[in-house]
Amino acid sequence: MSVYTVVEEPQLVAFLQDYQVGTLESFEGISAGIENTNYFVNTSLNGQPQRFVLTIFEHHTFEELPYFLDIMAFMAEHQIPTAHPVATISNGYLKELCGKPAALVECLSGSGVENPSVTQCGVMGQQLARFHQAGADFESHRDNDRGLDWMQATYNLIKGHLDADECALIEQELEYQSQIDWSALPQGVIHADLFCDNALFDGDKLSGIIDLYYACNSVLLYDLAVMVNDWCRIHSDNPQEIEFDGARIDAMVSAYQQQRPLSDAEQQVWPAALRLAALRFFLSRLKDKHLPREGEMTQIKDPDVFKRILSIHRQAD
Repeated sequence: MSVYTVVEEPQLVAFLQDYQVGTLESFEGISAGIENTNYFVNTSLNGQPQRFVLTIFEHHTFEELPYFLDIMAFMAEHQIPTAHPVATISNGYLKELCGKPAALVECLSGSGVENPSVTQCGVMGQQLARFHQAGADFESHRDNDRGLDWMQATYNLIKGHLDADECALIEQELEYQSQIDWSALPQGVIHADLFCDNALFDGDKLSGIIDLYYACNSVLLYDLAVMVNDWCRIHSDNPQEIEFDGARIDAMVSAYQQQRPLSDAEQQVWPAALRLAALRFFLSRLKDKHLPREGEMTQIKDPDVFKRILSIHRQAD
């Protein structure tokens, strides 16, 4: 959620005329995250303050985006706490702003969690399973564009910038992952990016799952692994001090299984799923570090965090 596209007030005023959200009061860029441009947008409707998130999509095309916006609406309408996109007066959820696709989404209460509790990890495990179960009735389909093919292509793109030990680690892991038949595992709609900053809490109550712009149809177990890798580790400014909290892992995985039990095949490849999820974000962070995009407010996250996470899982497996 960096700011790559700068929006001027007259542009935003004109954009909002196609929504029943009242009069623009103020707006400000959001610096957290790394993929799309996001702004908080404050309006006044019949004297009542309204607050939204405006997203300008930096990578996705107009043809791709209905999947994401429809799934956000679908989940919200099926009692999964997600932000519902705001419909335009003219046509659907999607519009053009600054020559790019854009959408307005309701702003949920709560805040992201920096150091999640065991209780919050349990809540997320249960809610992710509910998300997966609800997604079984979602009719649209989108392939995972951050799968092994993308990982190999990304490595090929950046390997000239990497140290020898990083190249060896990635090449060994890509070879290992290519031997696993992921297609044999339960598939469905996944979030694919459910980090701590993509969930909002009021205390221990989940108020919203946000940023579904990597959502796709893929391996359900992978989605749980992505979440465990972020929520269940002890965060540290020094990647070498990162370790996992067994109580958080137990709370998250057991709560998930109470809602959707893992199959025997899923349990057997669980260590590999943790490794795959770590590899994906190690590569994306390396790409952002070595081939950065320009933006007014940008946040590049440390790839060494996921290098350490991947190493931990490889040693444990």
